[in-house]
Amino acid sequence: MRRRVWGTAVALTLLSTAAVTVPATAAPESRVRPLSLERLFDNTAVSDDDRPAEADFDGSGGSLSAQDLTAAGWTPGRSLTVQGAGLTWPRRAPGEPDNVRADGQSVRVRGQGDALAFLVAGTGGGEESGTGLVRYLDGSRSSYRLSASDWRGGPLATKAVALPHINTPGGQLAEKARLYVVTVPLARGRSVASVELPRNADLHVFALSVRAESRGWTGSWAASTSGYTAVGPWTDRTLRLVVHTSVGGPRVRIRLDNTFAATPVRIGGATVAVQASGASPRGAPVPLSFRGSEDTQIPAGTQAFSDPLGFDVPADSNLLVSLHLPGTVTAAPVHSLAVQQSYVSEPGDHAADAAPDAYTSTILNWPLLTGVDVGTERGGRGGDGPGSVVVLGDSITDGEKSTRDANRRWPDLLADRLRDQDVVPRHGVLNQGISANRVVTDRYAGDGVSTDTGGVSALHRLDRDVLAQTSARTVVVFQGVNDVRWGASAEQVVDGLREVAERARGRGLRVLAATIAPCEGEARCTAAVDAQRGLVNRWIRSGSADAGFDGVLDFDAVLRDPGRPARMLPAHDSGDHLHPGDAGLAALAESVDLGLL
Repeated sequence: MRRRVWGTAVALTLLSTAAVTVPATAAPESRVRPLSLERLFDNTAVSDDDRPAEADFDGSGGSLSAQDLTAAGWTPGRSLTVQGAGLTWPRRAPGEPDNVRADGQSVRVRGQGDALAFLVAGTGGGEESGTGLVRYLDGSRSSYRLSASDWRGGPLATKAVALPHINTPGGQLAEKARLYVVTVPLARGRSVASVELPRNADLHVFALSVRAESRGWTGSWAASTSGYTAVGPWTDRTLRLVVHTSVGGPRVRIRLDNTFAATPVRIGGATVAVQASGASPRGAPVPLSFRGSEDTQIPAGTQAFSDPLGFDVPADSNLLVSLHLPGTVTAAPVHSLAVQQSYVSEPGDHAADAAPDAYTSTILNWPLLTGVDVGTERGGRGGDGPGSVVVLGDSITDGEKSTRDANRRWPDLLADRLRDQDVVPRHGVLNQGISANRVVTDRYAGDGVSTDTGGVSALHRLDRDVLAQTSARTVVVFQGVNDVRWGASAEQVVDGLREVAERARGRGLRVLAATIAPCEGEARCTAAVDAQRGLVNRWIRSGSADAGFDGVLDFDAVLRDPGRPARMLPAHDSGDHLHPGDAGLAALAESVDLGLL
């Protein structure tokens, strides 16, 4: 039986130009002509803590706490950005209808993009699904499959936000409530006219929007949120984060993520500069803005993009992104293995400092910052640009055992090769490796402060870390060794990799799979583990019809010792027998057939 994962929305766009027939019998107004989602609200999910009986989200009297939502920054009418999609939390007071139970209603939606984004939750006790319909202005249609996890029992790993309580008429329960953002693909290049919801009354929709394509932008640098850890504490401090670009351009924007958080985080100001050395910029740092303001508050579980800024970003260069944190921050979403030193200031807003003197301490992770995009044309929307290659991986991709501050991760070296040729587009390369990450099981649960920064599984982070990435064209999947090292069977890994391929190709991405590298000699890499690794690699290499890959990168063959194939070649081994050193990482990058990208 195929393994299915909570919260996954796999949908293939089926286009048809057939006319829609309308029954002769009378139909509700929402079935005759599209209405705004707000006009269709027929359920109340949010109650005041003092008046819990005013809402009944699930038919049993349970509801979301208005006070918890406020504490998370999800206030009525608040704009929320999740997975690159702009959504609005309903502008309704507690006790007023704030969501619609899906029953085939026709919703007025406008826009052109790559996906529909739904802010949803199920109330039936399990995953709720249904098939809906998108109508386009040109008269064509496409179907979609929407799945929503349960608001009380769904996975925390894929939730947009978790609230600490559930209100009931009998009192407040100290139990997590979940809300989810799910995206489904659209026919690209067509303008949406309306969306017909599925028919499943246990599937609740709070908001709906079209996620615009990132035309005119190319992802230059990215990092996955690997966990939510204790930091500092930082009170009125400035972070100066060092990141390395893959491609350049005349405009820049950054992406900040408050993933896995329970409370908002405030950014008092942000700047960008090209690094000279250490915390010293090459010139005066240039201020960034957020919706025209120098500061921004990022609600729990959401993200913020800075406004486009005219700024010449060099390719293959280090940038300094400085973030002033005016409040007290005791925990933050981080990418734990930066293999790069960044800086923390003395108290005060030092984002604009052209001197390094205020930056008196260092960190080796990347808090909050998850992306740097570059504009492909100065001052305008531009065309599609070269697009980006996203690398979904574990510690080998993340750069474990590579030289610190030297940008010798294999995706960095792949970007070097792309820049130095003219045969294929000079893609941006986005490194979405997480040390200790697995394909099918979570290391980090996806909620709460934790010392585990191995991330949620590749299946659970695929939407955020691949499908929502700026200008993603191709994904390279290089994972599985941690799964088999910790007891997963080859069949489980194969099922997980197959699902990654299905979901990515359903969004129009090209998918390349890399074979799992040898690791004999490392404590957990037993002969039984190597046998499972071999089975996975045999399946990847087979090119079987059900694999769903557009190409294979045989990294096992690149790294292994020909005389002892279960072990890494000593010249490529960092010494721990699991991770390649600089020479091995360079060999991986050099082995990639650029034409496959």
